[in-house]
Amino acid sequence: MWECPDFFPVSLKGKKGLDTGVIGKNVKHVLKNSLDLTRFEYYTLGTYFPNMNKYVPDNTSEDGWGSLRYDYGNFYASKTFFDPSKNRRILWGWANESDSKDDDIKKGWAGIQAIPRTLWLDPSRRQLVQWPVEELKSLRGKEVKMNNQKLKKGNYVEVKGVNAAQADVEVTFSFTSLDKAEPFNPSWVNAQDLCAQKGSKLQGGVGPFGLLTLASQDLEEFTPVFFRIFKAPNKHVVLMCSDASSSSIKSNLYMTSFAGFLDADLSKGKISLKSLIDHSVVESFGEGGKTNILARVYPALAVGNAAHLFVFNNGTEPIAVKNLRAWSMKAANIE
Repeated sequence: MWECPDFFPVSLKGKKGLDTGVIGKNVKHVLKNSLDLTRFEYYTLGTYFPNMNKYVPDNTSEDGWGSLRYDYGNFYASKTFFDPSKNRRILWGWANESDSKDDDIKKGWAGIQAIPRTLWLDPSRRQLVQWPVEELKSLRGKEVKMNNQKLKKGNYVEVKGVNAAQADVEVTFSFTSLDKAEPFNPSWVNAQDLCAQKGSKLQGGVGPFGLLTLASQDLEEFTPVFFRIFKAPNKHVVLMCSDASSSSIKSNLYMTSFAGFLDADLSKGKISLKSLIDHSVVESFGEGGKTNILARVYPALAVGNAAHLFVFNNGTEPIAVKNLRAWSMKAANIE
């Protein structure tokens, strides 16, 4: 069953949003549906012919369960709207709980709205790009930085001085060679299954490397958000994962691996990641918002001041944290 369908135009150039009724030569249209059977959302890009009241998707992605998604994690029932005050299109989605119904009753509520995102068409015209709305920066507090931190195989280094339970983290990782990238099996079409098979603890060639979010001091609990790079016959394939399987020592939780393949230009030897961490939420954006994953997690140890943040590498290829900026985030004042 389709739920929460959405249909809207996007400009072929730039990041400015368009009002819903805009039609023209420099416009593509997006058709999105939320599929109740999978609890994921899927979209296609295409052309709308107003005279025939007909939408024809481009032949650039699958029109089915393997098609493009806004988010490859816990993100559902979304809708967009045009914000005329800043000429942008805003995406707002729902993230349900992954703990038990008894936990929901104790809290007195269940489910949250994700951070609103600005949405636009990627210059390739083959997918959408998303980024948290600029207003989120107003909640940034103390900032810490890390530059040119080397990470050899098995290394993890703590990012100190930030409130790791409520943080905004932006990091660029760099590498000097892709020669050690693992061979990519063409049968690996399901990114989520591949992430479950090759998690952050399994040593690789180039990766896994990334962040250990909401981590306890001795890593009994942690939620890794990471990349792993593979070598296919004619290109490299980037897997982006957010793996909740080690997120909590609690039982009766839905702790799964979420993942998506990331279209990244690796020619400059770097890749970027942004993660918004808020107690039970880890919302991550790969390579400027091309692949995005929201996860709900419920640590028992990595709570409040006992939460830690690390950068890590578990691949044989050395990785460097070229630059990292992390801000402790203040609570929003909602009136």
